Amino acid sequence: MLAKDPTHALAQFGLANELVKAESFGEAREVLTSYLSAHDDQGSGYRLLAQSCERLGLTHEARDAYRLGVQAANRHGHPGMAQEFEDRLDDLDG
Repeated sequence: MLAKDPTHALAQFGLANELVKAESFGEAREVLTSYLSAHDDQGSGYRLLAQSCERLGLTHEARDAYRLGVQAANRHGHPGMAQEFEDRLDDLDG
């Protein structure tokens, strides 16, 4: 799908998810950054980005991703996800 349309949201998200599973966090970060800059994600993309950044030792970027994820989750009516991200932010700050 990405070969035909490199901006296809579902394909980008799916690729990023598989890259995280394969522990290819640098590549996942690149795909997720592109995906999130072009699509209104409900929160899961921000989770993957934050986790990838954490694994890469990019704690500041992880915090930013979780903060944006809180906003996205709240915007889309996912308070449980927003709380998950808030809890993770507390862990990172503690």
